[in-house]
Amino acid sequence: MALVMAGCSAGGAPDRAAPVAQPSTASSPAASGTGIQKPPAVDPAWPRWGFTHTGVSANNVTERFERDASRALAQTPMLQNQHIMGFGALNPEPRPGEFFWEDLDSRTNLMRQSGGTPVITLCCAPDWMKGGPEGPTEESAWAEHLEDAPYPEHFDDFAKLSAAVATRYPDVKYFMVWNELKGFWKDHSKPADFKGYTELYNKVYDAVKAVRPDAEIGGPYIGFDSNRTGDSELRGPWGVVNQNALDAFEYWFKNKKGADFIVVDGASLTDAHELLPDAFGALGKFSAVTAWLRAKAGDLPVWWSEWYFVPEDGTTWPEAKRIAVQAASMIEFARSGAATALYWNPQTKEGACQACMWDPRTGALLPTGRLVSDFARWFPAGAELEQVASSDPKVRVLAQPRRLVMVNTADTKVTTTVDGKEFALKPYEIRWSDR
Repeated sequence: MALVMAGCSAGGAPDRAAPVAQPSTASSPAASGTGIQKPPAVDPAWPRWGFTHTGVSANNVTERFERDASRALAQTPMLQNQHIMGFGALNPEPRPGEFFWEDLDSRTNLMRQSGGTPVITLCCAPDWMKGGPEGPTEESAWAEHLEDAPYPEHFDDFAKLSAAVATRYPDVKYFMVWNELKGFWKDHSKPADFKGYTELYNKVYDAVKAVRPDAEIGGPYIGFDSNRTGDSELRGPWGVVNQNALDAFEYWFKNKKGADFIVVDGASLTDAHELLPDAFGALGKFSAVTAWLRAKAGDLPVWWSEWYFVPEDGTTWPEAKRIAVQAASMIEFARSGAATALYWNPQTKEGACQACMWDPRTGALLPTGRLVSDFARWFPAGAELEQVASSDPKVRVLAQPRRLVMVNTADTKVTTTVDGKEFALKPYEIRWSDR
């Protein structure tokens, strides 16, 4: 789980310098690329794809830059997610009953300006709810205590804060409760405090629904970490999911007050940064986990709040490979019937940023932003997927009646026939084609 936590722990304070039955995972249709699973019903035209704002976003540079980035994003509206504390937002309630909304206001305004469907993650908790002092969060506390869970005696206070957030932003309909069991699962070799998390979740659920009956709320936002070996019911060529994650999910699911969708996250890699059997084969984990969740949860939509596919051990990939693996992972989500997948968007104010959605200098969409945007345009949750094969198995295909996308998973040129047409693809090329 260290891998996943590292990916989403880079938030901290904002930069202020400038503003069931067990599915057979090894042979499941989605995981093998031979079948398509229809997702549960969602709101009409649900984008499926989107991203999470992190420590620096388009609203932290200049007004002109925010307008330019918003204009680029608005060309294909998608989901946009923001946490209430950390990841670009200062402490929203530095003292009991005293609110600071400036950062959340700024981020929600950015979502509106860029045409996004807004989502808010109800995490993290003000310092005084977790043993710290009242007042604005101190610099050291961002790194040392951001991910601490509120004390049980303050669960009601966090629920009240969540209700205040839902009341302040009536145009935000979707809320995720907490993030990766932060503070509830410190040692992943041992069971999580799933009872504590579920108690907090239920209080938040009741408080938000009381003031916003229209709000849709999801959890438990558990990271499905995996290893090469282990004793778990969910396994495949990509590894073995930590049974503690499965146990935590099942307890929450059985004891929750209610839920409108399921939230999880995870990496295709093992905790030891292994890609089993390789970078593209490891992506089968996403389909396998989605299939397991859907078998357990029935018709509840499955949301991937974050997903990771690049080793964080110093390994560097050519950009063509990185974005090809990302595209192939999105094909896995679509084929397995995941309703939502949110990209954890890194961002800087200057310099190169290969994995960023937009250029930190101009606001124009970068290849990653164009990829997410293209999937939002052509493969929303309501898209009717069709089975289209490639004559060369190294090329993965996702198709709907009017459009398809191909991903060459090889580091060499490949010539293949897809949908009756011949294509010559460069190494790791992503190619879109009309049908």
